[in-house]
Amino acid sequence: MIEKSIPTDLTAARRLTEEILGRAEAVGYGEDDRFAIRLALEEALINAIRHGNKFDHARKVTVSADIGAKRTTITVCDEGAGFDPAAVPDPTVDENLEKPCGRGIMLMRAYMDEVSYNTRGNEVRMAKRRCSGLPRPAGQH
Repeated sequence: MIEKSIPTDLTAARRLTEEILGRAEAVGYGEDDRFAIRLALEEALINAIRHGNKFDHARKVTVSADIGAKRTTITVCDEGAGFDPAAVPDPTVDENLEKPCGRGIMLMRAYMDEVSYNTRGNEVRMAKRRCSGLPRPAGQH
């Protein structure tokens, strides 16, 4: 289990992302799964830093990552006011195609198996089941 509180800083977010991905690789997650985790985690961290903490360096982002052999669960929490995920416009609807908001949430939902928010809207919990790199039963190649 990785539990860290990082500054509201993109460099710190990148370092933590690499640490989490390194642990996922160490327990056997394949390239496709690590790509999905990276993309979703980067989006969650950027949202926490930009929208949640509003780049306020006095605030922190708290991350916990439970990287198991078959499932990874990551929670990202900022110190901002929160938001209502249901109120974010769907970025795939014609009138929203040119708007920059909502794409990160869409990507997290597309690449992770589960994405949920706390009531306040300042914490996202994501889960990814390990798909690639699983040991094959004996006799199969």
